[in-house]
Amino acid sequence: MNKLVVGILASISLAAQAQSGNEIMYVGTYSLRGSEGIYVFTFDRKTGSMQPVQAVSNAKSPSFLAIHPTGKYLYSVNEGADKLGGVSSYAIDKATGKLQFINGQSSLGAGPCHVSVDQTGKTAFVSNYGGGSLAVLPINTDGSLAAPTDSVQDAGTGPNAQRQDKAHVHSATLAPDNRFVYVADLTTDKLNIFDIDTKTSTIKPAATPYVTVKPGSGPRHFTFHPNGKYAYLVEELTSTVAVFARNAKTGALTLMDDNVKALPEGFSGQNTSADIHVDPSGKFLYHSNRGANTLAIFAIGADGRLTKVGDQPTEGKTPRNFLIDPKGDFVFVANQDTDNITIFKRDQKTGKLTFTGQSVKVPAPVCVLMAGN
Repeated sequence: MNKLVVGILASISLAAQAQSGNEIMYVGTYSLRGSEGIYVFTFDRKTGSMQPVQAVSNAKSPSFLAIHPTGKYLYSVNEGADKLGGVSSYAIDKATGKLQFINGQSSLGAGPCHVSVDQTGKTAFVSNYGGGSLAVLPINTDGSLAAPTDSVQDAGTGPNAQRQDKAHVHSATLAPDNRFVYVADLTTDKLNIFDIDTKTSTIKPAATPYVTVKPGSGPRHFTFHPNGKYAYLVEELTSTVAVFARNAKTGALTLMDDNVKALPEGFSGQNTSADIHVDPSGKFLYHSNRGANTLAIFAIGADGRLTKVGDQPTEGKTPRNFLIDPKGDFVFVANQDTDNITIFKRDQKTGKLTFTGQSVKVPAPVCVLMAGN
């Protein structure tokens, strides 16, 4: 059978998979241990299994990903790019999920580690960990990225001399109403709050420009409760969670609880925390621990506060980002140092997780996304 026929049959098979209800997933990686770049999979909800579709070549550590609100485009930071950083755009084939490179732009800073896209699909926000800055890039109507129209350089040090030696901007998270972006700096122990102008792709400090957490905590990733009234912050260096109430009108945050412990009882080893997500129902919060290699599970009270209900081993080492699927049935964990993504079934009533036995090999996985999520 010649290559053309094989290619046609493969395309027909993929299209059939997409039409059968299989969902498309994307995995960003570090360029280690033979990683090709970005990996595309289908997910079969009935069998709970992932099947490979495509590996997209990118040797610059396309670690963190974001999907355009139309579902037509995907964006990756290029964490291994030069000191000017980098971010790339890709077109998504809706039938197969396959990616096609569109273009790339500088992120105006070293070590870009996070990208997010506003709800209008007109602006991308790129966090430069190494450069300690945030870059704001317009998105053209064809999904391509324009050169940055705004940037903010952070500055400062913190009490952890090894990790808080200079500014390290780690994430930029859009508010549910798309009016504000919340920027976590691991070094300054602050969440900086900016007003967004979606027409010009620019930002300015909000009326309440920041909120501070306990010195040495190390803000990393941030997420909102579905009701928009509460928000939760990973404190990487202390393996804890900060809980906030949010004023929807002003965007201001009020610290309710700081340093909520996320490690298993009795754990005394080295650990840094990574990712945080609330389930679609708003009843449970999950938090990944690199070192303990667990997901901490919290119940969320009516007042937004957290109660620890369990710890789930991730069946791999160094869990970075993880994904709760949009229906709340499955959790996918990217275990960076064991080169695998592990799949868990989620009990929607208790929040507890059960390992399905399904594990997919991916070199140095960092970020897991599902199309439409």
